[in-house]
Amino acid sequence: MNHFKIILLFALIPISGMGQVAQDSELFKTISGLDQQYFDAYNSCDLKTQATLYAEDIKFYHDKGGLSTVKQDIMEAIKNNICNKVTRTLVAGSLEVHEIKDFGAVVMGLHTFYNNQEPNAIAKPSKFIMIWRKKDHHWEIAEVISLH
Repeated sequence: MNHFKIILLFALIPISGMGQVAQDSELFKTISGLDQQYFDAYNSCDLKTQATLYAEDIKFYHDKGGLSTVKQDIMEAIKNNICNKVTRTLVAGSLEVHEIKDFGAVVMGLHTFYNNQEPNAIAKPSKFIMIWRKKDHHWEIAEVISLH
């Protein structure tokens, strides 16, 4: 079973609280801060900051859009389809951080995307999983699984 299927299996099992680091831990604070930094950039169309947070070998799994593995293509899609059109809000209390020894962390949670062009549209929370890798003292997003 490849790693994507394993992660997806864990994401779909109700395991809230199992194995996650404490919310007052340094790792949780770091990863939740990075999540905030990334999505502040996402919401404000700060493509430069987003690009610095994506790994060069990023894998982005989207249930509707498929798999993307070219960083520049992902950035172009964000520029064309997200910038000034969509706003992301994290569902309070939903963030889970799980350490991956000698690699980084997996973060899971729920977030809601609001279509800024349709302010009356009903937005529903969706699940996300991000794998953050610590490489040369720098954190980067290595993989994303976005489920709507």
